[in-house]
Amino acid sequence: MLTQLSIRDIVLIERLDLAFENGLSVLTGETGAGKSILLDSLSLALGGRGDGGLVRHGEDKGQVTAVFDVGMDHPARSLVRDNDIDDDGDLIFRRVQSADGRTRAFINDQPVSVQLMRQCGQMLVEIHGQHDDRALVDTDAHRALLDAFAGLTAEAEDVAHAYAAMREAERAVKKQRQRVEDAAREADYLRASVEELESLGPTDGEEEELAERRADMMKAERIAGDISEASEILNGNASPVPLIASLVRRLERKSHEAPGLLEETVEQLDAALNSLSEAQMSVETALRRTEFDPRELERVEERLFALRAASRKFSVPVSELPALAVRMIADLADVDAGAEKLAALEGAEAAAREAFGLKAKALSAKRHNAADALAGAVMAELPALKLERARFTVEVDTDAGKASADGIDTIEFHVQTNPGTRPGPIMKVASGGELSRFLLALKVALADRGSAPTLVFDEIDTGVGGAVADAIGQRLKRLSERVQVLSVTHAPQVAARASTHYLISKAPTSGKEDRIATRVASMAREARMEEIARMLAGATVTDEARAAAAKLLSGG
Repeated sequence: MLTQLSIRDIVLIERLDLAFENGLSVLTGETGAGKSILLDSLSLALGGRGDGGLVRHGEDKGQVTAVFDVGMDHPARSLVRDNDIDDDGDLIFRRVQSADGRTRAFINDQPVSVQLMRQCGQMLVEIHGQHDDRALVDTDAHRALLDAFAGLTAEAEDVAHAYAAMREAERAVKKQRQRVEDAAREADYLRASVEELESLGPTDGEEEELAERRADMMKAERIAGDISEASEILNGNASPVPLIASLVRRLERKSHEAPGLLEETVEQLDAALNSLSEAQMSVETALRRTEFDPRELERVEERLFALRAASRKFSVPVSELPALAVRMIADLADVDAGAEKLAALEGAEAAAREAFGLKAKALSAKRHNAADALAGAVMAELPALKLERARFTVEVDTDAGKASADGIDTIEFHVQTNPGTRPGPIMKVASGGELSRFLLALKVALADRGSAPTLVFDEIDTGVGGAVADAIGQRLKRLSERVQVLSVTHAPQVAARASTHYLISKAPTSGKEDRIATRVASMAREARMEEIARMLAGATVTDEARAAAAKLLSGG
C-alpha cells in the first residue's frame, strides 16, 4: 500500500508530507483548494506525463516521492529485481520535475526510465476518475479482469505459453521450408561445389604452412647458386688448394738450406691450407642444406595456388574453406533429407497447434461461464447505486481464427443504461457519472482480485447525493477491507465512512502574504464533524448541519 507521499514545490504545494494508513482515506476541501494537484503529484511519481508547468512559480524544480509497503512476492518487486534494483524494504518512487520540462525518475534511489517507473506504478496504484479510466477503456483490461474474477490467471498464462510454443514451431517450419527451397534451387551448384571442395580437401592452417614452406624453398633457391659457385672455387679444377700445397712442399725442402729464413712463411701457408680445408667442408655442408627438390616446390606452389583459387571462387578466406565445405555438405544434406526434417517439424507444429487449441478452448469455456457470474455480481450492486434499470453484460466473442497469446476470445463490457435503449460498449454508452458507478460496482464484485493494492477514486460521487452517495460510501468502505482506498470526494456520506479524513485547504505561505500554498491535514473527530457539516450546509455551517454530520459519523 501507499504509506507516504512527499511533495516539494509542485504548483501550489510548497512542502507537504502525508502518511497514509490501510482502509478508506478521503480527501475533502473546497473547490480550488488543490485536490487535483495532489493527484497530479501522485501520478507524476508513478510515471505519469511530466510538465514544466507543474513546478511551483519561482522554483527551478519540484519533486514528488511515494513510498510503498508491499509483499516480497508482489509483481512490482519482481520487475524491480529484474532491472537490477535493490528491493529490500519499502519501494520508494521519486520523480524530479524541472521547470524546463525535463524529468528524472528514481526507484530506491536508482535512476530508471519513466517507462519502467510507469510499469511498476501501474502494478501498485490504480487511479480512477469519471473521464480517465483505463480499466474500462481497454478491452484487454476487460479480459484480465474477467480472468482475475474467475481465478483463471494461471490458465491464461498457460495458454500464452502454449501460444508462444505454437508460434515458435511455426517459425521453425517456415525457416526449414525456406531453407529446403533455397537449397533445392542450388542443388546442382552445391553438389559440384561439394565435389570440388572434397577433392581439394582443405585443412585448417594449410595455407600458412604451405606459404612458409614455399618461402623457405625460394630463399634456398636464391642463395644456392652463390654457395655452389663458392664450392666450385674451393673444390673444383681452379681450386688454389693443390697449388698452395705444392708451394708449401717446395718451401719446406728449401728451408733446410737456409735455416731461419722460410719457417714462418711455411707455417702461415700451412695455416692457410687448414682454413681452406675447413672452408671447403663448411661450403659442402651449406650446399647440402640448400638442396631441395624443385618438383616439391612446384607441388607446393600448385597446392597453394589451388587453395587461393578456391578462395576467390567461393569468396571466403582460405582459412574458411574447411568450414564452408562443412556448411555446403549440411546444405546438400538438407536437400537430400530436408523433406523428412520438414515433415517432422510440421508434425511438431501440428501438435503445438492442437495443444494450444485445446487449452484455448478450455479457457474460453470457463470464460463464458464466468462472464455470466461476473455480470450477475455487478448487477447485484447496481440498484443501490441508482442504476436499477441498467444492465451490465460481459460479451465474450470467440473466434479461433483470431488466436493470440490471450487465447481465442475478445472480451468487452457492455451496458444498457435504460430499458429500450441500445446496449453497447460501456465507454460509448455510459455517461461520466454512470461510468464511475459501473466501475465501483465492478471493483466491489472483483473484491481484491485483479486489483492494484491501492485504489484512488477521483470524485466518482460527483452529481449524486443522498442514498446513492451513501451507497458509494458503503462500497468504498467494503473495498477498503481488502485493498487500500483513497477517495477525493464532495459527498459527506462518503467522507463519513472514512477511517482517515484529510482536509485540503489553501493559506498564505509563512512570511509571504502574497504567495498561497496548499495545506493537507489529518483531522480528528471534532474537526471531521465540522468539515462534514460544511459539506452538508455550504458556506454557513448550522447546528442542524452539525447534528446531521454527527449522525453520519456515528453511522446513523
